Order: sequence, then C-alpha cells, then structure tokens
Amino acid sequence: MTEAPKSAPGLAPYACFEEASRGRLHDEAESATRRCFHRDRDRIIHSAAFRRLEYKTQVFVNHEGDNYRTRLTHTLEVSQITRSLCRSLELNEDLGEALALAHDLGHPPFGHAGEDALREMMEPFGGFDHNAQSLSVITKLEQRYANFDGLNLTWETLEGVVKHNGPLVGGEKDKPLPRVIAGYAREHDLELDTFAGAEAQVAALSDDIAYNNHDIDDGLRAGLFTIRGLDGVALVGPIFESVDKDYPDLDDSRKIHEAVRRLIGAMVEDVLAETRRRIEDAKVASAEDIRALGRPVVGFSAAMESREKAVKTFLFDNMYRHEKLNAMTEKARHIVRDLFDFFRKQPENLPSDWRRRLEGAGPEPAAQVVADYIAGMTDRFAIDEHRRHCEGGARTP
Repeated sequence: MTEAPKSAPGLAPYACFEEASRGRLHDEAESATRRCFHRDRDRIIHSAAFRRLEYKTQVFVNHEGDNYRTRLTHTLEVSQITRSLCRSLELNEDLGEALALAHDLGHPPFGHAGEDALREMMEPFGGFDHNAQSLSVITKLEQRYANFDGLNLTWETLEGVVKHNGPLVGGEKDKPLPRVIAGYAREHDLELDTFAGAEAQVAALSDDIAYNNHDIDDGLRAGLFTIRGLDGVALVGPIFESVDKDYPDLDDSRKIHEAVRRLIGAMVEDVLAETRRRIEDAKVASAEDIRALGRPVVGFSAAMESREKAVKTFLFDNMYRHEKLNAMTEKARHIVRDLFDFFRKQPENLPSDWRRRLEGAGPEPAAQVVADYIAGMTDRFAIDEHRRHCEGGARTP
C-alpha cells in the first residue's frame, strides 16, 4: 500500500491532505489565512453560478412555491450531510464541502427537464451533460480573476467534480467522454480511469441521501402522494409507523419532518458503518490507495442499497411522473428548445460578451456557446427571455 503523508490532526491517513495536494493548473501564491481546499470552497460560494442556484429548479419550478427546495437549498443540504459524514469518517471536511457545493453548478434552468431539452438540442453538436457543464463553469465560464478563466481550483476538487460517480474511462465504460471533459483532460490530467478520493465519494452519496429525503418531504407537502401511500415503501413506511407510535397525536407537518429526520439519520448511520467496514477490509492507508482500489470505498450496505432503490422507484412512479409535474416540465422543455433555436438563428440578440465568444467559431463551438448561455440562466430569467424573444412580450419588471 502507498505510504500516506503524516496525518493532519483529526484526519485519517486515507483522507486528502492539503500538504499533498497536486495544486492548481495556474500557479498562485498560497493564502496566508486559508488552506487550499478551504479556499476552493470560498471561491465556489462567491461564484455567480453558485448565486444563481437560488432561482433554479430542483423538482418544482422556482415560482411554484416558496417552501419547496431549489437547487441552492438542495446543494446546502448535500453540503451539511457531506460535512457530517466527513467529520465522522475523519476525512477532509473542507474538500468534501467544496465538492458538495460545486456538484450542481452546471445544472441548467428547470432541473432535469431543462437538461433533457439541452441534451436533445445539442445532440448534433457533441451533446450536453450537467457534470461536464459543472467542470466548464469552474474552469472556463466563471470569468472573475485577472490571470485566468474559471476558479483555478485544486486538482483534488476538479477530479471530485468530474469523477464523483466513479471512473469515466476504462473497465466497462464504453460511452465517449463529454467533449468538455475530454478537452480539459488533455491540458490537465484528472486520471479519469480511477475513482476519486473518499471525500468526493461522500459528496456523491450525500446527494442521494439529500434528494431522496427532501423529495419525499416536498412531494407530501405538495399533495402528490400521501403518508398512507408510503406504507409499503421499504424503510420509509416503517419509519412513519414508528413516528405514529411515538407521537400518535402529532400533526402531519411535524410528523413529516420527524420521519424525514429519522430517514436521513438511518441512511447516514448505514453509510458510516458500511464505509468503515470497507476501509478496514481493504486496508487502505492513503488517498492514493482509495483511488486505486477499483471500487467505491464509500457506500450503503446491501440491505440499505435495496431500500434506497425502492424509495427511488416510488418517487419516480409517484412524483417525477405525476401529471402536475409533467405539465410543468413539458412547458420547461418547450422554453429551453425555443431559446436554443432563437439564439442559434439570431445570435445578435446574445449579450455583447457572449457574442464575442462566437467570433470565428464554427457550428459546433457556436452551438456550445448558446448552450452555455442557456445553462447559466435561472428559471425566471429563462421565462422572461422566452416571453421577450419568442412570445413578443415584455420582460417582467
């Protein structure tokens, strides 16, 4: 096994250490007050793409109601779970938090409906993938610094954004790499054939824990399904039953919150136990051992994985396919398709800084510029732009 750097206080030997970071693509002086992963986190929080998450869809379009999750509140919930897991597993909390905060920066407006529409429109031009778009945001599209495009994040943060769901090449991977990732990897090798460090794996599983549970919460509060309708769902039904037993007179609002709190706790405890077992069995001694292991070191137990899949199946059948959401998402797809067609045919209507990016561009790069512009829109800005350019209406004041 690879010898690990000397452990930082409170960190396990298989954590990612700032002292062992592979650095940034563009050399910079280190901060006198912040370690490198802490600095990555701060750059993400201060980015324009992060601010725009407040007005981007998670499941419900932003204007549907103030109490439903947005892409920003989802991101913050993922961050909270990631921090808790990293702390308990003695991993690098700053790196885990940076990855959780960055993981959805590439999502277009209107959630998965917007992504589906952009993927459809970009199919002749190399496709669209929100993970690749997140990399594009943090390496190119954020233009804030004097000496470079992007945020110039550390290698460990970049690899975690790209590989948090596992290797992208090698093994049984037969899909071509998204163009953005392939292009960036030629300049900055992110070792796409290996797993990312444990912190990235934690952030990926925290994403699953967060959206499964907050979608149950939002779906119940929106009336898409009922508490009784969850009776037969593995894990979820028994937990609601336990809340009923402990608090027979509790109102539904508090009952939902208590059950979701217990659901998150059960999943987190399972991840901790299973991950510790895998680490012990694999005898990993460094972050490089985790990357080279050939399988995830962070995960659910087999029993919890089965229950989690049952939750996803229920949500897919009873929430994501609900007629209320179908009507909303079809309208969203229509808006994104129309905007893509409009700006492709009339690029003179793009803002001046985006028009400059089209100078000398061929059809494929030009289409990518339009996709980048639309992907950065919030729900309400996309609706306004559609009304102004495609419906002949005035922009909302």
